[in-house]
Amino acid sequence: MRLTKPNVAKLELPAGKAEAIVFDDALRGFGVRIRAGGKRTWIVQYRVGTKQRRITLGTVEALDPDRARKVAKDVLSRAQLGSDPQIEKAEARARASLTTGMVVQRYLEVAAQRQRERSFSATRRYLTQLWAPLHEIPISHVKRAMVAVRLTEIARDHGPVTANRARQSLSTFFGWAMREGLTEANPVTATNQAAEEKSRERVLSDDELAAIWRACPDDNFGAIVRLLMLTGQRRDEVGGLRRSEIDLNRALWSLPPHRTKNGRPHEVPLSAPALAIITAAMAASNRTVLFGYEERPFSGWSSAKAALEKRLKEAATPIAEWRLHDLRRTAATRMADMGTLPHVIEAILNHASGHKAGIAGVYNRAVYAKEKREALDVWADHVLAIVSDAPADKAGAAR
Repeated sequence: MRLTKPNVAKLELPAGKAEAIVFDDALRGFGVRIRAGGKRTWIVQYRVGTKQRRITLGTVEALDPDRARKVAKDVLSRAQLGSDPQIEKAEARARASLTTGMVVQRYLEVAAQRQRERSFSATRRYLTQLWAPLHEIPISHVKRAMVAVRLTEIARDHGPVTANRARQSLSTFFGWAMREGLTEANPVTATNQAAEEKSRERVLSDDELAAIWRACPDDNFGAIVRLLMLTGQRRDEVGGLRRSEIDLNRALWSLPPHRTKNGRPHEVPLSAPALAIITAAMAASNRTVLFGYEERPFSGWSSAKAALEKRLKEAATPIAEWRLHDLRRTAATRMADMGTLPHVIEAILNHASGHKAGIAGVYNRAVYAKEKREALDVWADHVLAIVSDAPADKAGAAR
């Protein structure tokens, strides 16, 4: 019997049976299963090696005979070529049940162990908030067009730089998911950046440095900014400075590996002005983190920086666009101008490049201790000289 709509409608379940399968005479393996209660379902049956497989295609009501026959032919063709459509169907069902949101949660568990606190906080925000519209979509179904559309929305609502950061976080996430075998492609590939970003080269002038120093408030943020200027270290390193890292007798700040960007221990000789700022902070409270909140490092960078900008304007010394990181670049550039050798500057900045790269960096961590101290002392003297007309209680280290 050829399974047509009228013929299927005439089929009846034999007495005493709970179900029966009637196969089509024209297409071997294609059939209809009839069950007690009247349900009728298209099926296709094939063999893989010595094993018999059977796949359900859909109900008679959902698929007309011609459509069901076409699907059955496709299944039989794939089986003939060596595939197993039943396994493929199961895998497709599993992929469809694995949503992007589910995989994001798995990835964040891994990222939390690998990324520094600040980086992980940003990653979590991008993936759980900015990319939330993708969460209900199976990860294998996320397409480049979806990513591109969402990037446009993020750039519109949060700015192009944020869109670039969100794009990078999503790309890293999909790269991890591919290596885990959870998806086959990275849909972020070949999407456009919202804006071309250039590396900053801002170096502050002496007048700008002096203006910033004088405008610093007598609080934790003011102390942090001055230490950034004097030491050339990173913002989060100073903001998270711990009492246990300071050796007052040796005038030395020792950063453990988990507190540095490159995971290497780092020693910063403290000039007299820097040591004075830190000593004052240690005397002012018994906090573990000198400029933070109990065990937590300093936060609220944006609002504190905005308040400093306001003070600069009120003092009639507004400064063109600048960032806290410019203080680090300025310190390095000016020390070079003063004759400090490049490898000593690298040692001060804890850069694992150039002279300190590779095996040399392992055995030469403390070799430049003397040179580092001399360079930072000279730099501190210069900073104090350009702010020498600041009131004594504002100069901090001038006391």
